[in-house]
Amino acid sequence: MILEAVMLQVKSGMEEDFEHTFVEASSIISSMKGYLSHELQRCIEEKGNYLLLVRWETLEDHTIGFRGSEEYQEWKNLLHHFYDPFPTVEHFELVAPTK
Repeated sequence: MILEAVMLQVKSGMEEDFEHTFVEASSIISSMKGYLSHELQRCIEEKGNYLLLVRWETLEDHTIGFRGSEEYQEWKNLLHHFYDPFPTVEHFELVAPTK
C-alpha cells in the first residue's frame, strides 16, 4: 500500500466551494484502479489549509494510472483552480505496522 499525502492551500474565500466540489470529485478518484481510500482533513489553525490522504495499491496506480487517465483531466478541471500555490504530492510506504 502507498500513501499519497498532499498539503493543499485553498485560495482565501473559496474554502466552502472547494469542499463541495471535492465531494463531487471524490467519485472520480474512488473509481480508479488501485484506489483503496481517501480522506480530506481541514486544518484547525490555518483557514484554507487541507490535508489530502489517498491510499493506493501501488505507486503506479496513482502516478501512471490515475494521472495518465481522462478521469484525471476531469479531477484537474474541478479542483486545480482552487490551489495557490500548486501543491506538492509525496508518496509514503509503511515502515513498521502498528499494534
